[in-house]
Amino acid sequence: MAGGRLLDGLFALYFLTHIPVTLLVDLQALRPGAHPRALTEWLTWYTNAFKDPLMADPPAWFRSFIYCEVFLQLPFFPVAAYAFWKGNCQWIRTPAIIYATHVATTLLPILSHFLFTDFSKSKHPGPETLHERLTLSAIYLPYLLIPLLMLSSMLLNPLYNKVEKRKKK
Repeated sequence: MAGGRLLDGLFALYFLTHIPVTLLVDLQALRPGAHPRALTEWLTWYTNAFKDPLMADPPAWFRSFIYCEVFLQLPFFPVAAYAFWKGNCQWIRTPAIIYATHVATTLLPILSHFLFTDFSKSKHPGPETLHERLTLSAIYLPYLLIPLLMLSSMLLNPLYNKVEKRKKK
């Protein structure tokens, strides 16, 4: 059971850290110029240093993912952080399955874009070498791996996957 609590702690930390990331970094894709100059300068540095074309000039499909993150996921983050921090909250199972499935689904096109797109004629520099592509993918990878771990935990962990027996009449 200690491993289960360790995973719950990881999931709680994931959701707690996701709140400032969403508000201070990802939201800049939807509201350019609305954040303090230090944050916009940091984003400019990041997009140049890691050649992240999605954050430098977000296409409509990527902005749609950010809208989902802000309006659907962000309200869920503190709720999920609480449930996993407290532990033994079986009611989090279904929302966590929905969240994990949604996030994993959105990360597949993002990672595919980084790995397979030819950025040689792009307006903003994108990763060109395999090393640059893998480095940029590694930044996004925890947002795929942790939700997949969460999904498997919700589906396989007996704490979250209890089958209730109905009373016979």
